[in-house]
Amino acid sequence: MERHLMKELMTWQATTRRKPIVINGARQVGKTWLLKEFGRRCFDNVAYVNFDNNEAMVALFEGSYDIQRLMLGIQAETGERVVPSRTLLIFDEVQECPKALTSLKYFRENLPELHVAAAGSLLGLTLHSGTGFPVGNVTMLNLYPLTFEEFLDARHEENLRELLVTGDGAVASAFSARAIPLLRDYYYVGGMPSAVLSFMEEGYSAARREQEQILLAYRLDMSKHIDAREVERILAVWDSIPRHLGKENKKFIFGQIREGARARDYRSAITWLSQAGLVTVVQRASKPGMPLSAYVDDAAFKLFVLDTGLLGAMSGLGQKAVVEGSRIFTEFKGSLTEQYVCQQLVAAVGDRPYYWTSANGASEVDFLVQDERGTFPIEVKAEENLRSKSLRAFSERYEGMESLRLSLSGFRVETWLRNIPLYAMANRGLWTTPHAGEG
Repeated sequence: MERHLMKELMTWQATTRRKPIVINGARQVGKTWLLKEFGRRCFDNVAYVNFDNNEAMVALFEGSYDIQRLMLGIQAETGERVVPSRTLLIFDEVQECPKALTSLKYFRENLPELHVAAAGSLLGLTLHSGTGFPVGNVTMLNLYPLTFEEFLDARHEENLRELLVTGDGAVASAFSARAIPLLRDYYYVGGMPSAVLSFMEEGYSAARREQEQILLAYRLDMSKHIDAREVERILAVWDSIPRHLGKENKKFIFGQIREGARARDYRSAITWLSQAGLVTVVQRASKPGMPLSAYVDDAAFKLFVLDTGLLGAMSGLGQKAVVEGSRIFTEFKGSLTEQYVCQQLVAAVGDRPYYWTSANGASEVDFLVQDERGTFPIEVKAEENLRSKSLRAFSERYEGMESLRLSLSGFRVETWLRNIPLYAMANRGLWTTPHAGEG
């Protein structure tokens, strides 16, 4: 399985003035595998330290931050000779030893030629972010579930992935018959590595069993890290997300969590889920100004989970509904499609998404994203019904923006918007640059 973050790790390896690196991500997105595979490919050996239930190593870091002292203990623990520039030192489950996280600063200052990488679950790291966190002394990288492009690589569709990501609009559209069934598979399987591997080896049912195990593990992790009252609130928010996304208006409404629920009681639960990497908060922007973050309405937002496959499992959507026929693109009110788009915007495109509604709520644009080229309003269509009344109303109100519609229809450019196939949305060239097949 190839992860695109591997290229960034290789760039980091070759950087002279590098800092220790920390891989952030929710549980089971593949952090440990990625670092071990990186070490296997690019170093003579790997010294791997796992702090989970490791009293000896936790005790080692309770002492001084003398690097030579720490190195003696690490070598004894791992059985590996740690040689700067030739060894990759990995700290795994580093959230279980906050002082090991703090020590990264001292490794940088006193042994800068050593490659040090840490991985930890955000479920734990968020709790220790104020406990000697080495701010400014580490490079942070985020790892998400597999994107659709990484899923294609896992399916041995590397050539198709390259075509969709770099090709022109006409050629991407020409391969819709191959791409759409793979997209449907991705909707169901998602991007959690263990679910993808189970699917590759044993099929859809095995993938769903793995998704259910991941969801159970998340619930157990919540109980491990926080008190019972807050766990109850976090789980109430978490369990309500499919209900919210299943509605036409996907805005998160506290009263839909349970009768009498108030915002002040559940705000911290949402913050915790977001910091843990389990949800993406998509806030309303009152206008598409620069920057969008300056126009955020804190009272209005949507919540998406980290993975489309997990959302399907949480919602009880079966294989036939998702993979076979076209029902999934009309049922569940397009929730899986919007989940997919949000996931792709964050992980594959690297954008922070917002959304927009008119003051009276009559018009809504599903997503707004912004980069150095400007603001892009995005409408998501789960099927080939291409009526875009809200997007047109937005484009008439705010002129000069490239309006995008993501749908199953082929690539084309109209007078006021361009339609981009859902399976090719990571191809940023299709967003603005003229391509073959326009017109």
